[in-house]
Amino acid sequence: MKLLSILFLTVLLISLPSCKKIKERGLFGKKAKTLELLKAQQEALRKADSLRVIQNRLKAIEEARLDSIRLAAEEKLSWEARYKYNLIVGSFLTPEYARAWSEEYRNMGYDPKIIKGDDSRFDLVAVESHESYSKAVIRLNQFQDTVNIDTWIYIKK
Repeated sequence: MKLLSILFLTVLLISLPSCKKIKERGLFGKKAKTLELLKAQQEALRKADSLRVIQNRLKAIEEARLDSIRLAAEEKLSWEARYKYNLIVGSFLTPEYARAWSEEYRNMGYDPKIIKGDDSRFDLVAVESHESYSKAVIRLNQFQDTVNIDTWIYIKK
């Protein structure tokens, strides 16, 4: 009986896989590796999908930014076309001087704008803009009497 039990144990130990094989395959064999590969694939797909969502959001943000820039430019052109009669208080070749002069009038309570002259290197400091020529002339006379006698009208093309 002892011999039979020793023989049975020996056959049992030989038929079982070695520790090295258990480490390679895992406790449950090839199925565990397949499951790990599927999980890795699923994780890679999830990351790729997240990246795609982020790229779409960034694209939408960039499009919104470009749209707002375009709308601002259109609005500026519309304003310039509408208010083309400007009261100019200074004309400067040096942009720093134009900014300083503009600041002087801002401190007086006006809302000056610096306009680039058409086909010119000059920066013009405009304190007011008007829709009609008649309003601009009336305001020019008042402005010359009270604020600056050297003020003139510039018509933006």
